[in-house]
Amino acid sequence: MTDLGLPEDIEACLFDLDGVVTRTAVVHAAAWKEMFDAFLRERDGEGYAPFTAADYDAYVDGRPRADGVRTFLASRGIELPAGGPDDPPAAATVHGLGNRKNELLLARIRADGVEPYDSTLAYLHAVRARGLRTAIVSSSANCRDVLRSIDAEDLFDVRIDGVVAAGRGLPGKPAPDTFLAAAAELGVEPARAAVFEDALAGMDAGRAGKFGYVVGVDRVGQAEALYAHGADTVVTDLSELGGDA
Repeated sequence: MTDLGLPEDIEACLFDLDGVVTRTAVVHAAAWKEMFDAFLRERDGEGYAPFTAADYDAYVDGRPRADGVRTFLASRGIELPAGGPDDPPAAATVHGLGNRKNELLLARIRADGVEPYDSTLAYLHAVRARGLRTAIVSSSANCRDVLRSIDAEDLFDVRIDGVVAAGRGLPGKPAPDTFLAAAAELGVEPARAAVFEDALAGMDAGRAGKFGYVVGVDRVGQAEALYAHGADTVVTDLSELGGDA
């Protein structure tokens, strides 16, 4: 292992955004809960079963927005028309609910701002100083704006986010396609790339893509689940891996 905590043959690092680079996973979870609880209350009345942290981890975290809506609703036996990406937030469609969640998320970000994990930024600098290539791989359509807000866009050679994935027709996590696309753009075989993820869907993507090393970042006490979904190692913070972080 190198002083970065990675196997010697790793040439590139592929990072998720929310929960790995930025402290936005908790903001996403809160926006999802606000949106789904309002929808379920309206549908089922005051006796509704609320959206939980376990629901977020199992059905939503790390997935593209519409997939998260669809997967959670299916867990409750609810079917809605798909609609389209331009559906208004008030529409009773999969995309409408997704857009309602995004509206709530952006309002929270505007009010509170975005904070990076400073240790992750330090690790990124260490990785790049040692000549490894880097990519950001996120299901978020707001990825570029978030990176710019923390002055971190230039820390990544490649960006594969929700906008890029939609334009190319790439399925999101837990499918490995977005990570594979990032590795291909970096000119690196998956076996020589490391994946850094906090979501179970991201672990599944790393395993499915046969990447050389998968780092689970445990921000919420789910180390056992991260290992079960394919992590080679689990840390609570990237400073534990070494480098200059």
